[in-house]
Amino acid sequence: MTTYKEIFGKQIKQLSTDPTDAEAEGQVWYNSTSGTFKTVLNVGAWSNGGNLGTARYSLAGSGTQTAGLAVGGNNPGANSVVEEYNGSSWSEVNNIPTATKNIRGFGTQTASVAAGGVSITATYEYDGTNWTSGGSMNSARGYGGTNGTLTAGLLAGGYNAGANVTSSESYNGTSWTTTPSINTARRAGQSAGTQTAAVLMEGLNNTGYPVSNNVEEYDGSSWTSVNSATSPRYAGMGGGALQTAAFIAGGSNGPATINLTEHYDGTNWSNSENITTARLAGAGAGTQTSGLIFGGIGPNAQTEEFTTTIYSPIAATWASGGNYPTAITLLSSVGTQTAALGFGGYTPSTFVATSASYNGSSWTGTPSLNTARYSIGGAGTQTAALAWGGDGPPGTFRNSTELYDGSTWTNNPSGLNTGRRAGQGNAGTQTAALAFGGYAGSNLSVTESFNGSSWTSLSPLNTARRLMSGCGTQTAALGFGGSPTVPPRTPTNATESWDGSSWTAVSALNTSRAAPGGAGIQTSALAFGGFAATLTNATEEWSGSSWTTSPATLGTARYQLAGNGNTTAALAVGGASPPNINSTEEFTGEIQALDYKTLTSS
Repeated sequence: MTTYKEIFGKQIKQLSTDPTDAEAEGQVWYNSTSGTFKTVLNVGAWSNGGNLGTARYSLAGSGTQTAGLAVGGNNPGANSVVEEYNGSSWSEVNNIPTATKNIRGFGTQTASVAAGGVSITATYEYDGTNWTSGGSMNSARGYGGTNGTLTAGLLAGGYNAGANVTSSESYNGTSWTTTPSINTARRAGQSAGTQTAAVLMEGLNNTGYPVSNNVEEYDGSSWTSVNSATSPRYAGMGGGALQTAAFIAGGSNGPATINLTEHYDGTNWSNSENITTARLAGAGAGTQTSGLIFGGIGPNAQTEEFTTTIYSPIAATWASGGNYPTAITLLSSVGTQTAALGFGGYTPSTFVATSASYNGSSWTGTPSLNTARYSIGGAGTQTAALAWGGDGPPGTFRNSTELYDGSTWTNNPSGLNTGRRAGQGNAGTQTAALAFGGYAGSNLSVTESFNGSSWTSLSPLNTARRLMSGCGTQTAALGFGGSPTVPPRTPTNATESWDGSSWTAVSALNTSRAAPGGAGIQTSALAFGGFAATLTNATEEWSGSSWTTSPATLGTARYQLAGNGNTTAALAVGGASPPNINSTEEFTGEIQALDYKTLTSS
């Protein structure tokens, strides 16, 4: 009998604890503590990617997870929009010549075909920069299934003239040729594979409005019905480069929009992790192990990525921490999740000078500021902090600066060049800080740096605003959110990056918000809470190029809160719910842990 060692070259080891090395993938060991055999296997998971610049549905998708293409779609003003995806964010490129919805596409990001639409036979080819007309289809159709490459593509089924169609056509890079018809007329299905080895999955049947789970395979000469998918649906998203490795996600089962994902191995169907947001009529690209879906009815701009890994992610979360000594808003907080300092702010009755330190579980009162104030700026650490600006009494735009050494606050002889309040952005350390934005009778764009003794005026923000947040260092900062209007308090999603000499507008927050909390560095940041249309508890994560919505939400929606820490361990302190609150919440970033499986006799 063949042994495990003869197959894998290793013996089954007996271990008292599970290994942490990724080399354990595919190996089997005996855990003597639990008395079980275990292994580490590949698992798949969906995660949020960068949002489309233009929300839409019934669009064409092609390419890969790190080089995707979104074409046309349905949303007034968006029917001709084309965007490219780089693995983290979308960028708008040259429009398709004819605005089209219900269009379909195949190929790569730099060699792609977009064809059809209801009552449309037009074909367009994309070379990564420009669009040119290709050969017209023999039969007009929208909602068909497409797959293949620029010079070897396939389009099957679809909808035209009030009915589903069975015809299919192949494309050689110049012209379309009629190919054998599918067995079951349908529209809004999904397809995967190549021109001569394709699979067409699910959709809506030709009679009435029934949802189908029918699946057909094409071998280059005929279509054959194969094992049906588990969950009937139409307008799902997905695809795959191979007939034997396809996926389909989301869609509608008729009564409801669903979030189910299924994988096809060429014979059988299996359920996979659900997508984050149930939706239909988006587009898909990539492969079964590295897939991408985007858009959908809403219209929706959300992008999700599917990736297989030997790690099982533990989602990011917010959890309750120790309460601040008093219910407070418009304070500042610096340091880390386990060594933080809070100071200044506004209690339910007055502005304060109080200060407190946090050890990761509880707050302890520390010496007070010399000047009571709220809407205060701050930078540094728990034992080397800097406080500046603020307001108190109302209408007093302070420029005074104080330094904290862990035991005493000391007035600095030099204050800000421009006194201000209203949640200006903060970044840096006690001896190398950056203050930007704020309010002093009008919204400000001013930027100033502090060198440990004096402030220097620098290049202004592109968007003057108050109630913003920021993070980073004196030479590499990020500013986001806030309100550019006075009054009313209208939130913005504007984000700007600082390189030490000037500000550059970068990808905007997904949700406009004023007075949010912030944490992190220029290339890896968090924005949480704030005032949007209403108070929000949403969290967004900045990758250095785009914002994505985190599954982690604050336990209490709030604004005018303080934040500190980084994207793996952050702190949210106080704020207004309203009324003012004293709750502290601790953020733990997503954790990638080896996915251990216990083997059973079944």
